[in-house]
Amino acid sequence: MFSGIIEHLGKVAAVREGEASRVLDIDTGLTDVALGESIAVNGVCLTATEFDAHGRVQFFVSAETLDRTALGRLKEGDRVNLERAVTPTTRLSGHIVQGHVDGLATFRSTEMVGDARRLVMSVPSALRRYLVEKGSITLDGISLTLNAVGEPEGDDFTIELMIIPHTWEHTTLGSLLPGDPVNVEVDVIAKYVESVCRYR
Repeated sequence: MFSGIIEHLGKVAAVREGEASRVLDIDTGLTDVALGESIAVNGVCLTATEFDAHGRVQFFVSAETLDRTALGRLKEGDRVNLERAVTPTTRLSGHIVQGHVDGLATFRSTEMVGDARRLVMSVPSALRRYLVEKGSITLDGISLTLNAVGEPEGDDFTIELMIIPHTWEHTTLGSLLPGDPVNVEVDVIAKYVESVCRYR
């Protein structure tokens, strides 16, 4: 489990394509990684399969993960958001994040509002029922607050988020270009409530 608070910006050192899979070598800056440890990479829970004393960690990415996330577009030199799993004593500064991606949003635009930035994303319409104004959403592993949630128009709808300078500078949000895909995880509590209501 994660909290959506980004701890490090890593850098993709190498990408090796397999048969319906790929292996990512990421310079994480983490020198105390344990074999088998879960680390969220751009909001996707991955397992550390190899590591060295300099903080380079290897992750195997399966076909399922490639189909459901934006990890397939990563290339050597790209920056990635990293978060280690929470411990029982960790402050839950964000919200409960599993690292299980529900869909892909598309970055649309950004504009300055004072020193902050308003971001606009389009999200698949199937996820609309899980999102509420001032609720939580995870984008590329970052726990964020929804400032506005639009209504579906065809296959998608728009959301707006206000990004403070710290988040802009210390995550990959600042490098997004219009049209870029972004991993989305909705609040798991909303999904549980829906399931309880449906099957009670």
